[in-house]
Amino acid sequence: MSGRMIGVDVGGTFTDVFVLNETDGSASVAKVPTTRPDQSGGFLDGIGREVSDLSKISVVVHGTTAGTNALLERKGAKTGVICTQGLRDVLEMRRRDRPRTWGLRGDFEPVVDRRNRLEVPERTLADGSIRTPVDLDAVRAAASQLRDQGCEAVAILFANAFANPENEAAAVSAVRAIWPNSHVSASSEILPEIREFERFSTTALNAYLQPEVSGYLDRLERALKSGGFDGEFMIVQSNGGVMAVDTACRLPVRTALSGPAAGVIAAGYIAETAGFDNIITGDMGGTSFDVSLIAGGQSMLSPQTSIDFGMVVRNPMIEITTIGAGGGSIAWVDKGGLLNIGPESAGSDPGPVAYGLGNDRPTVTDANVVLGRIDPENPIGGKLARLDVEAAAKAIDMHVGAPLKLDTLQAAEAILRVANSRMAGAIRLVSIERGFDPKRFAFMPFGGGGALHAGAMLAEVGIARAIVPRYPGVTSAMGCVIADMRQDFVQTINSLVSSLDEKSLGSFMQSHADQGMALLDAARTIFEARQVSFELDMAYIGQTHTVSVPLTVTVEGGRVIPPTRTEIEAAFDAAYLATFGRLLDKGVRRILNLRSAVTGKRPKFDLHTLAPTTTGPVSAKSNRPVHFGGSWHETAIYDRLDLPVGTVIKGPAILEQPDTTVLVEPGLLARVDTFGNTIIEPSEDLS
Repeated sequence: MSGRMIGVDVGGTFTDVFVLNETDGSASVAKVPTTRPDQSGGFLDGIGREVSDLSKISVVVHGTTAGTNALLERKGAKTGVICTQGLRDVLEMRRRDRPRTWGLRGDFEPVVDRRNRLEVPERTLADGSIRTPVDLDAVRAAASQLRDQGCEAVAILFANAFANPENEAAAVSAVRAIWPNSHVSASSEILPEIREFERFSTTALNAYLQPEVSGYLDRLERALKSGGFDGEFMIVQSNGGVMAVDTACRLPVRTALSGPAAGVIAAGYIAETAGFDNIITGDMGGTSFDVSLIAGGQSMLSPQTSIDFGMVVRNPMIEITTIGAGGGSIAWVDKGGLLNIGPESAGSDPGPVAYGLGNDRPTVTDANVVLGRIDPENPIGGKLARLDVEAAAKAIDMHVGAPLKLDTLQAAEAILRVANSRMAGAIRLVSIERGFDPKRFAFMPFGGGGALHAGAMLAEVGIARAIVPRYPGVTSAMGCVIADMRQDFVQTINSLVSSLDEKSLGSFMQSHADQGMALLDAARTIFEARQVSFELDMAYIGQTHTVSVPLTVTVEGGRVIPPTRTEIEAAFDAAYLATFGRLLDKGVRRILNLRSAVTGKRPKFDLHTLAPTTTGPVSAKSNRPVHFGGSWHETAIYDRLDLPVGTVIKGPAILEQPDTTVLVEPGLLARVDTFGNTIIEPSEDLS
């Protein structure tokens, strides 16, 4: 059914809505403050701004930070663990790591309290044979005890369940029969992969999030349906794909980086369409600055991520580096007289000092306001009439200027210099430190604040140019509409290639493909194509770290034809050679894990529909003094959405739109391309 496709991204400060009318290809956007603690209020308010009749909506896709926030703020559910005898403290011991490099002390509290981690007799060996069958009476007693201790969710974590899930499956069945809700997570269902701690951690965090995330999504779905919505409701995963809401309620750990991932997907599509295969994204919201790298049109996927110290999630996720340098990040001077930015943020409530909602400590946004870079008469978000420049200046004087003996403008410039330096450091981390030359990349700033700092990133990092998307403030919401449906699977094989059971490998591949296709079949979305991809984690015997080995696999009529041992050896040699530049003489090849991905390609909308249709001469709507590099410059202000395709504007200039402000610094030129994106480059590079 055609209608409106809606993407909703809930950030720490603002909730962004992107509405695509599938009939005529037109788009509209809305930005409203995020509501805390229940984010569903802002979600529904944002949709209501753009669509009055929810029955006209065909698809709602949601990028959520509900799981991320619950982990970072330790606000998940009270959770219990039932584990193999002797493995009670795996979550606490981790990988012999520590939160700080120096010092002999470190503290870490797992998300599951020790008194809620109970052991039961059972033992499966690494080869899959069962030494001790599970004691189901002990399992039921443990589940009853955890329930009586107030646990809302439970995780079953048995040794070597990846090799043979029989004991764990029996325990899970027994617990589900008596547990008062559906919040029972099993390690063999969540992550059937070798390495105890990572499997235990991922499963425990899934259980920890289940009541919070599934409750939130249930509330949203009920509210949408009560308003007449009868379309499909989907959730963005950390891998950049989307999943059905029932899958998200079962596997909430896969939403751990949901919101930021949606922005990277949109950025990749926009950049590729505009002719840029290599980009570095910079999503600057109110709370954080998220950086990711796309090389050759491909996002970087990491098999494992630490959401916070000791909170390890082993699921494919888009590699995103996050620092606390958003628009609402608070500037402060430490006891040694050094200026710091973040990680504490003023968020949406009370927000920057200029909002006038009770905060008296200066933020990055306050510095931009004082320097004239943000129009105080037209703040984004739609809730405030004007920004209080005087209050922002006073806060900067008190908390930064006075301790550092700087005047107001010097202090504001210092705040931006430190913020820009931290942001540049994050960009270097994902590019230079990983062997990528920033000169070959374009920088795509988005989020409400990213486009204010594009020129600074070009100067500090040496990136060739910046590409500002048409609606940078709601790029993550647009990514929700663009993202494909994807499911990832993993299974430990743990075999030498020479002794590999090809038939067994083929049956795992077939099972993954069948499960993935069944999930696509259950979706109500139309797919332009379906893809199945496989790769192996492999290494030489004696090596701990593996390389990813993509496999070329034939699928005929839904039947997977597995590769031969010879084909696997050739694929490993090619991947190892590309990674390390040499092969090991007489090295014995070993397969650790099979990874599979089933993707349903959703139709993409034509970005030309976002391009401006205006023509004729370009004129500034006003002028105002803006502070750059130690002095005031009379700066032309333009309405960005009205600039025709092909417009070239010389800096200093400011391009304003409802969801963000684009800053074109002196010495830079801005050009509007055929899709309505703004390309910012040094003036000598443009004729």
